[in-house]
Amino acid sequence: MSDLFVKICGLRTERDVDTAVEAGADAVGFVFAESPRTVDTETARRLSERVPEHVLTVGVFRGQPVEEVVRLTRDSGIRAVQFHGDEGPEYYRALRAPGRTLIRATSAGRTPVRCGELKEDMLLLDAPDPGSGKPWNWASPGFTAPTGRWLLAGGLHPQNVRQAVEATGAWGVDVSSGVESARGVKSERLIRAFVAAARR
Repeated sequence: MSDLFVKICGLRTERDVDTAVEAGADAVGFVFAESPRTVDTETARRLSERVPEHVLTVGVFRGQPVEEVVRLTRDSGIRAVQFHGDEGPEYYRALRAPGRTLIRATSAGRTPVRCGELKEDMLLLDAPDPGSGKPWNWASPGFTAPTGRWLLAGGLHPQNVRQAVEATGAWGVDVSSGVESARGVKSERLIRAFVAAARR
C-alpha cells in the first residue's frame, strides 16, 4: 500500500519539519490547541514556509472560537484545518476556501461514521482519549471502519502502524506521540522509522 497517506503531527522545530518531509510524509501538523506541542502563529508560519507544495500543512484546533481559527489559519499560512473538538457546521462553512483542506477528527466508538458528514475532505478517527498516545482496540471484531478518505490515529508507533493499517484498511495514518523521545519532543529516528514502517 505504497500510496498510504501519512501525517506527522505536533511539529515544533525546523528539524522536525525537515525530517518529516525528507522521510516522505504527505502532511505535517502544527497544533494551535492547548497541548505540550502548541506553537504560536509566527512559528507555524516560519515552519510552513519550509514545506514543499506537495506536502500538506495542517493546523490543529480544538474548541476555539471560529473567529480565532479563521485568523490563525490566515496568519500562519497553513493549507489545511483539522477540527478536534465538537465544532459544528458553521466552522466548516467559515473555513471552506479554494485550495484549503478540512479535516474532522472524531473519537473511536462513535461509529459508524462517514467522511463528509460535515462537508469535510478527510476524517480522522482517533483514540477515545485523543493525544494520550494510548493504543485503542482498532483490531476489535466489532470495529467498523469509516467510509471515504479517513486517517487512523491514536497510539500508533513504528512497531504497530503496519499491523493497524492491515487490520483496518485505513486510507491514511496520523502520528504524534508515537514518534517522540519525550512528551512534545520529536525523534528524527522515530519519524523516519514510522514512515518507512507504514509504507512497508
